[in-house]
Amino acid sequence: MIDQNIYIFIFAIIVWLAVVSYYLYKTVAHYNKLIQYTDKESLTEVLDKILIKLGDNKKHIDDLKDELSKLKLENVVHIQKVGLLRFNPFKDTGGDQSFVLAILDSENTGVVLTSLHNRGITRWYAKKVKQGKGIDHQLSEEEKKAIALGS
Repeated sequence: MIDQNIYIFIFAIIVWLAVVSYYLYKTVAHYNKLIQYTDKESLTEVLDKILIKLGDNKKHIDDLKDELSKLKLENVVHIQKVGLLRFNPFKDTGGDQSFVLAILDSENTGVVLTSLHNRGITRWYAKKVKQGKGIDHQLSEEEKKAIALGS
């Protein structure tokens, strides 16, 4: 009976070694396939190179984020809104030949140009605007509408 148990035990060990050898062979083949097109000797070197590149990429992404934040801050004062409104301020002229042009940044700060056309004359007016309100002069209804059109 003991001899039979030893044979069963030896057989189980042989089966176990065959299964482990099969999985080891598959793992080594996969490992070799992973490094076959690289100039590195081991997968560890390949992974280390990838980690270094990831670190470099993270640094570049952080630099790009900083640059984007700077550009966003600078962009606040650039022209971002333009509103144009044509209208007829006088009953004795035909057509909408007068207009208001609002040129503003993101905070509705900028300038409003108004052109009033009458039969023999055209007059231009410019008003400074800060946060949608006239600084030195009150805004007309048409100028307020032009600002709203730009928004």
